[in-house]
Amino acid sequence: MNYFSDLLSELFWHLPLNSVLAQYVHDANVMGQIQQGWQHFVKTGQIWAMLIGLIIGYIIRNLSSYG
Repeated sequence: MNYFSDLLSELFWHLPLNSVLAQYVHDANVMGQIQQGWQHFVKTGQIWAMLIGLIIGYIIRNLSSYG
């Protein structure tokens, strides 16, 4: 057990965390990005594909269930 914990601590010590911690944020407007993504999702018609897929999946699930 001691060898395993030493190995994990050694691996953790050599992780390149500086590249993760030192990131430059270009646009910090998270809610604006979510809103823009949702508008694109609706505008391109993907919402209809998702709704149709959910309905067909629900029907197939009910038809294929036993009991």
